[in-house]
Amino acid sequence: MGFFDWLTGQFIDVIDWVDDSNNTMVYRFNRQGNEIKYGAKLTVRASQIAIFVSEGVVTDILEAGIYELDTKNLPIMTSLQHWNHGFNSPFKAEVYFINTKRFTDLKWGTKNPIMVRDPEFAMVRLRAFGTYEIRISNPKKFMMEIVGTDGHFTTDEVENQLTNLILSKLPAVLGESKIPLLDMASNYENFSNYISEKIAPFFKEYGLELTKILIENISLPSNVEKALDKRTSREVTGNLDDYLKYEAGNALGSQSGGTMSDMVGMGAGLALGQEMVNQIGGKKIDKNTPPPLPTQTERLYHIALEDTPEGPYNMRTIQEYITKGTIKRDTLIWREGLSDWIEAEDELTQYFNATPPPLPKR
Repeated sequence: MGFFDWLTGQFIDVIDWVDDSNNTMVYRFNRQGNEIKYGAKLTVRASQIAIFVSEGVVTDILEAGIYELDTKNLPIMTSLQHWNHGFNSPFKAEVYFINTKRFTDLKWGTKNPIMVRDPEFAMVRLRAFGTYEIRISNPKKFMMEIVGTDGHFTTDEVENQLTNLILSKLPAVLGESKIPLLDMASNYENFSNYISEKIAPFFKEYGLELTKILIENISLPSNVEKALDKRTSREVTGNLDDYLKYEAGNALGSQSGGTMSDMVGMGAGLALGQEMVNQIGGKKIDKNTPPPLPTQTERLYHIALEDTPEGPYNMRTIQEYITKGTIKRDTLIWREGLSDWIEAEDELTQYFNATPPPLPKR
């Protein structure tokens, strides 16, 4: 490198940065070891902030405007470098441009289903995804906490961390909201505002502002969705009896259809045909007729034969044993509801009285 090239490299008269991307958050002015000329022009455009770093220390922060770099515009660096009495030599400093515009369409979504409580479905696993927007609200904190010495910092480098932050707080926010899952679709906007309010404070720890979070979809597990579809179908059909008649009529009148539709039509036709037979025969069944009364539970008995419990036996067997003489009046019996064994005569007197006497001996 020639002398004049070296000499030219020592003086930078204009410092500025034009963002030609949509995801650059921080850009370090590329001086490649060059020194900045004292009195150089600095242009900070709208939605930009310039930060001067000297020997690893953030010295001065300049907002949008055009500046001539002197002791007036660099008060902290002036005090550090002792430039109180004028200074015309080049100085070394790093200049970082902070992009303060909104960064939009950043994606978030659940990697695995999260478990939440729901007032209607109890415990439910669900997935959710959407987008969010951020902007740098505290450039100095963002530089110190996130960027460090990165000379070209983009949203890709922080998006995963911010997404994880949202997902780590989402279950608690969902639980606090107490909005039923079936009502969330109609409350996405209100729910988005609620999530933003609850999660935004955690972004401030990084020097960022969560300006908006949008929910595109909240989905339930497939088995729960199928159950909801069935429930919806039942509600749509209305009166089930009228619906079956309507389907039966369509099935009988249809001249085309696959095997499954034929089977459905055949079943519905048989049911409708049986109803027509009942009507023709004068056997119209009243749909309001109550079902038959339930039968009483039959008593079962245990009997003691030769000091050995046997059974349980139903009443038909007990009557046979009484007739044969296997069970005598003093035979001990027991059934559910008795506190202790009793003699058969005490419980089954009527059966002993009905027993014919023994045949006379010849």
